Amino acid sequence: MSSRRDFLQHTLAAGGVLGLPGAREMSAEGMPPLPEPAAAGEGPDAAARLSIGIIIFPRMDQIDFTGPFEVLSRVPNSTIHVLWKEKAPIRDIKGLILTPEATLAEAPPLDVLVVPGGPGQQELMEDEAVLSFVRDRAARARLVFSVCTGALICGAAGLLKGVRTTTHWASFDLLKYFGAIPVDRRVVIDGKHVSAAGVTAGIDGALRVAALLRGDRAAQEIQLGIEYAPEPPFQSGTPSTAPPEVLEAVRAATRGLTERRIVTARRIAARLGVAD
Repeated sequence: MSSRRDFLQHTLAAGGVLGLPGAREMSAEGMPPLPEPAAAGEGPDAAARLSIGIIIFPRMDQIDFTGPFEVLSRVPNSTIHVLWKEKAPIRDIKGLILTPEATLAEAPPLDVLVVPGGPGQQELMEDEAVLSFVRDRAARARLVFSVCTGALICGAAGLLKGVRTTTHWASFDLLKYFGAIPVDRRVVIDGKHVSAAGVTAGIDGALRVAALLRGDRAAQEIQLGIEYAPEPPFQSGTPSTAPPEVLEAVRAATRGLTERRIVTARRIAARLGVAD
């Protein structure tokens, strides 16, 4: 190969499909069996084309979208649809401008529905237009993938009753209000439901989704193509590893939003008939 870029492009184009040993490992740990991956020995072009829809919305955390997009846009033989109620640009919580390509009403049938999170999720938990779309597409999708507090949107849509689920650590205790079974892991797979913990965990979850759709080999090639090999400079990425003063500072900064989420979650629990 003439360059590193040429090598990566050649590697991604290969897009092989193998079995899914990760599924057997997780089942051995007591998790429910996973959906069947693409058949071993089939090239990506032999598999049916996949339609992947990702919802974006005002005041979301953009990396809940852009992290999974970086992975899923490389899944062989697939098309990504970026969706919102209107086609007008929106701003994420830090001001980054994102532009949907289609409205929810225009969305085609989806094999995979991706639901990101972020502070703007609070309003969507009682937005029936969004919840109806999530319910409708989730019922027909092969996989539903929530990132961070996108799990709370799925919960408000009634998708998480009896489903093993994770979300951002600051909202983890809210899962019970939706009838979910909280699992404190970075990525949790239960049947067709895939959930990733906070923000950057969406990349890990997307690689799991890629493996379910096209096999471990394809997911590994994507991981190499984006050079995803994190080496964080600090061990402050989880409440259990962060220094106490760091944990308290982050809790204090998000306390107001957390309290509003609790109030909303309790209203939804009553609507869903989930015991508080």
